[in-house]
Amino acid sequence: MKNIAVIPARSGSKGLPDKNIRMVNGKPLLAYTIEAALESGCFDTVHVSTDSEKYAEIAQQFGADVPFLRSAALATDTASAWDAVREVLARYAQLGKHFDTMMLMQPTTPLRTGEDVRAAYALMREKQAKSVIAVCEVDHSPLWCDTIPDSGSMKGFGRKDLAWVNRQILRPYYRVNGAIYLLSVDGIAIPPDDEIYEDNCYALFMDRKKSVDIDSEDDLALVEFLLSRRGRG
Repeated sequence: MKNIAVIPARSGSKGLPDKNIRMVNGKPLLAYTIEAALESGCFDTVHVSTDSEKYAEIAQQFGADVPFLRSAALATDTASAWDAVREVLARYAQLGKHFDTMMLMQPTTPLRTGEDVRAAYALMREKQAKSVIAVCEVDHSPLWCDTIPDSGSMKGFGRKDLAWVNRQILRPYYRVNGAIYLLSVDGIAIPPDDEIYEDNCYALFMDRKKSVDIDSEDDLALVEFLLSRRGRG
């Protein structure tokens, strides 16, 4: 089995400029995902897909493989991460490298560990799965949510049959946390974006504290706090 980790890190973030290389507890954000991939021992190649020479240099300093940059067409706000993955697999194929599995690991979810990566591969083997995707439980059930009109009126808000139901009675809901997308690949082929959650796909359950996805300064502060606690054991 030949396995590759693909870490997408384009340079054009608008909400948090240069988010992927922001310093977090003394290291660029990108470094935490590279280190988790390397520490897992699961990969023949840990690749950072970036359009930036600066990002590529930082990634290489932390042990990632960046033999080529992402094409400009796939470095826009509207480009799909999966299109970037397809480009990576095709470019490595041109270099004579082919893989049996690939794991997409978003650098904005930096609290996953090498242990989580190994758990994903163990689940793939156990279930003979085509794909394994990390999820975490949401804070509040969407069954208790509803829209509110412009007037602000709450008349008829929510489902009356659930208004006073204890949380423990409801089945939990989950969200994809962005930490791990593990797929079997056939040469350079991966499923279309809308088919990834189809046949023979299984959930890797992760703790919410490992699932913080960085979109704001508050998210960065929370990650720094959680990393400092991890450092203290």
